[in-house]
Amino acid sequence: MALTYWDYLKLDGLLELQEPRSTPPEHDETLFIVIHQVYELWFKQLLHELDKVKRDLSANKLYDAIHTFQRSRTIMKTLVGQLDILETMTPMSFTSFRDRLDTASGFQSAQYREFEFLLGYKRPEMLKYQTASSANPDARGHREKLERRLSEPSLVDHFYEFLGQNGVTIPDELTNRDVTQSNQPQPAIQDGLLNLYTTRPDVAILFELMTDFDEGLQEWRYRHVKLVERTIGNKKGTGGSLGVAFLKQSLFLPIFADLWAIRHRL
Repeated sequence: MALTYWDYLKLDGLLELQEPRSTPPEHDETLFIVIHQVYELWFKQLLHELDKVKRDLSANKLYDAIHTFQRSRTIMKTLVGQLDILETMTPMSFTSFRDRLDTASGFQSAQYREFEFLLGYKRPEMLKYQTASSANPDARGHREKLERRLSEPSLVDHFYEFLGQNGVTIPDELTNRDVTQSNQPQPAIQDGLLNLYTTRPDVAILFELMTDFDEGLQEWRYRHVKLVERTIGNKKGTGGSLGVAFLKQSLFLPIFADLWAIRHRL
């Protein structure tokens, strides 16, 4: 039998995954489920793309990294745009089914934590929300993936490798740093970054794309915080987080801090 579009995309299974828990189903619960499932698909794609960027940077494949960062930046803009759809759901609509979520929360998204760890924003304490002893094998697998992401070099660490191959002196303490800790601004490399920005137009394109991506992530965080704030106010999150207060901790935290630090010198 010839392969069909429907079979290739496994649409029968995909379209059966939206199961509202409210009885009778609240109208907006389907939207809530679809939006978050789509987010998880985009997180999967971003992990796929940014893993490639890591390899490209370490291999000094500038144009490959540029191409993939362009795609990743566009996905990031799509994530921001999807919030416009979710904001059509009123606080009353969400309240009508919120209690059906029980302890389920986006706070528990293993893929989003992977995304943060990959980028270099590492918080080992977040592992406790992925229970390794769970009877659910998927939960154990999520914990293992996060532990792997925690212990491997981040995208920023691979960026240091790229810079080192392009004339920037990378201090030994940075090359040999504890990769389980978050990346921090590094004043020691900023002069080298500035030199590349002003003497290598091709590398400057990559730097601008990285800054675009970083700005998009900060925009998504801001829009997400405001969405949560307008929907539940100062209530705690269903997953046990502090809700808005927790989200604000990373609100304007840049990933590529050194690219932002030199803006005033350009």
